[in-house]
Parts: sequence; C-alpha cells; structure tokens
Amino acid sequence: MLWPGMPLAMSLVLLLALWIDRRWGEPPVAIHPVVWIGHYLKACGRVTVRCPPAPAFVLGALAWMAGAAAAGALAWALQALSLWQLARFMARPGIENALAATLWVALMAWLLKSMLSWRMLVDEVGAVEAALRQSLPAGRERLSWLVSRDTVNLTESQVRESAIETLAENLNDSVVAPIFWFVLFGLPGAAIYRFANTADAMWGYRGTNRGQHWEWAGKWAARADDALSWLPARLTAGLLMAVTRQGQFGALRREAARTPSPNSGWPMAAMAMALGVTLGKPGVYTLNAAGRAPQAGDVTLAQKYASKLVFALVPCALIAIVLVAWMM
Repeated sequence: MLWPGMPLAMSLVLLLALWIDRRWGEPPVAIHPVVWIGHYLKACGRVTVRCPPAPAFVLGALAWMAGAAAAGALAWALQALSLWQLARFMARPGIENALAATLWVALMAWLLKSMLSWRMLVDEVGAVEAALRQSLPAGRERLSWLVSRDTVNLTESQVRESAIETLAENLNDSVVAPIFWFVLFGLPGAAIYRFANTADAMWGYRGTNRGQHWEWAGKWAARADDALSWLPARLTAGLLMAVTRQGQFGALRREAARTPSPNSGWPMAAMAMALGVTLGKPGVYTLNAAGRAPQAGDVTLAQKYASKLVFALVPCALIAIVLVAWMM
C-alpha cells in the first residue's frame, strides 16, 4: 500500500466514477477508451481471421496478450501518478497540490467510468420496451441495436426475453465484473477485464460471423473472458437472488447450467427466476421453463431489480476495498 489514505482514495474514485456514469453517461466516441480498444482489436482481427487454424490461434493469443498488457500498463501508470499526487498533497497541503490531486483523481474516475456502463445499459434496454409499445417492428428494430441475433421474426414476448437477457448478462459484464476487478487490482484490473470482455464480444464467436470464421482466431479471447467472468457472474447472480429475496440457489445452479456459456446463464437464470418468467433461445436453451412468457412491465421490473443490485453492490465494494488494502 502506497500510503494510509489509499483505501479512501480508491473508494472516492469508485463513487465518482459511478456519479459520472449517472450524470453524463458514455464519453464521446472520439475519446472513449473502449472504442480505442475496439479499433485495435478490429485491426488485429483482420489479420488473424484470415490465417489457418494454428497460426490464427497463436496470433490471436499474442494480439490479446499485447493489447491486455498495454491496457493494464497505461491504467497502472495513471493510477500510480494519481495516488502519488494525492500522497504529495497529504504531505504538503496547498492550493497547487490540491488542484493537481483533484485533476488526477477525476481523470482516474473518468477512466474507471469508461470501463463500466450502467446508465447506457438501463437506457438501451428501456428503449427497446418503449419502441415495442409503439409497434412490434419498432421493438424488433431497436433490439437489433443490442443483440447479434436476427430479430426480424421475433414475437413480442421474444423481444422482451432478449431485452431482459441483455440486461441480466451485461449487468455482470458492464457493471459487476469491472467493479470486482477494480476492487482487487485497482484501475489495471478493470482495464484488463474491459479489454478481455471487448475482445470476446468482437472475436469470441463459434464458427462464422459476418462471413468470417472466428473459431480459432477468437478462441483465446473467448476462454480468457470466461475465466475473468467466472467469479463475477456468480456474484451477480447471488446478489440478484439476495436483493429479490429468492433463496433457490440449488435451482439457480441447475438453471444456469442449461446455457452453453459457463457464465452468462447465472445472471440470466437469476433474473428469470426473480421475475417468474421463461427466458431462452429456441433450440439452444430455456431458463425457468415453468415460468410465464415476459409481459409488458417485466422489462421495467427487471430494471428495478438490477438497480437494487447496484445499490447493494456499492457498499459491499467499498468495504472490500478497505479489506483488500488491509491485507496487502
């Protein structure tokens, strides 16, 4: 630990990042770190996806490692400079040092906010329900902004299913997991996780996607994201069950195992059970088969449950920051 005030500083960064997210949402595309990550992955993907299986796997793994190392190193440098400036201010209080410390902490919080997306997730899922109330075609079109599956022939309940699944899965990917890794390893942890999750979203496909075969080029990215999301996904599901007062953890485990993904089934199954609805993809999986089809109001209720989870997560994260710092 660099100095005794470090847990307080990291807690302040987390709270400020969440406030920035709530107040302003996403940064402009031109300066969004995740967009920059996407540009890097897109450029590397053009090369790796064209290679035979073995070279594609090796190049994909090397490109992932180089990108993750760069993201982690840049985040570490910013965090180190920020904490050093704060320590300097604590040792030598003054207006100049106070302004410098404030600037660096704000920059660190802004970068952490860029690694998580709570407001955008809630807004985008809500926009699907708003469009669906206008017409089914409008709901299908708005959903296509969020999911990669074909939405043209989806029924009204299937549109809601997909929206609720997106909310539940990304509750982990875009909120809980980045905060989880920030608590453990600071800004570098959140940055590396966001890189891994973005790489999985862009490369982690089985077979062909948009005319390109990603089975081997994206295999490392997919497995890395699985590993980094394993604990947070189960934490997300557990918290969701807790805030909705559901105690069926044995049933949750069985339902989560029905999906091909080792992680996404956990928050989706927890949300399905909390709402009492069935979620699934035809021919792939069905979660909470005994539930009813999602109806008007279920998306709004899912947003409410997700908000309860985030409110419960914040104090847990603040306590964990202090405990992690104490054990260092």
